[in-house]
Amino acid sequence: MMQGIVMVGKTASCCCGQLRIEVQGETLGAGVCHCLACQQRTGSVFAALAAYAMPYKVTGNATEYVRTGDHGARFRFRFCPVCGSNVFHTAEGEEGFVMVAVGTFADPDFPPPQDSVYECRRHAWVQLPEGIERYDKDPP
Repeated sequence: MMQGIVMVGKTASCCCGQLRIEVQGETLGAGVCHCLACQQRTGSVFAALAAYAMPYKVTGNATEYVRTGDHGARFRFRFCPVCGSNVFHTAEGEEGFVMVAVGTFADPDFPPPQDSVYECRRHAWVQLPEGIERYDKDPP
């Protein structure tokens, strides 16, 4: 904590509570991804993610899955080995932030996304807020 500035912490967790991540400060941004890999990984029609700057604290055990994205970036996803919830991921070579699955905060008042990627894979019936940035694929 810096003098005069109070850092607000938020905790996200898996369904069973075994895997948790505590982040500090406000989100760096939130977005949704409609790529087929995110659809398969989440079991939903898109992934909703929020970025947070370091530091963050992880408690519990995680199973990891590494996937290479369209532009060659490698993403390390962390899942709970007990209940299977996907809680967060990091991008290799970009250690300054973490992406947390919005649903793991269990907060219906979480702010809406600012952008949407892989619109080319978005299910036609998915409606998103007006005015967000939309990208046909992942911007480089």
